[in-house]
Amino acid sequence: MIYLIFSEDDMDDQSKNHKATEIQINTGDEILRGKYSNNMIAAHSADEFILDWLINSPSGVHLVSRIIVTPAHMKRIIDVLKENLDKYEKQFGSIKEPVSTDHKFH
Repeated sequence: MIYLIFSEDDMDDQSKNHKATEIQINTGDEILRGKYSNNMIAAHSADEFILDWLINSPSGVHLVSRIIVTPAHMKRIIDVLKENLDKYEKQFGSIKEPVSTDHKFH
């Protein structure tokens, strides 16, 4: 079981008017552990976005998970990722992107 607690710092003015501050999510152990991904592919049609999360390993590239969402939900995902990335960099400093484009295992 996962509990998501939202502080007022995480909410905009409109959201602060809502009383729900806790979401209970039921899940199994396998999903709770999560999956590691070091690469992804994004594709879209007029109706949906497809996000393929991959792992590039010595034995090749493997699909870890595929998530399909509506364009409106994709917009919300991007917004929340940007917001969390900004918070991360404020706390831990700027993230340096790797210079190498060689992602092969040697």
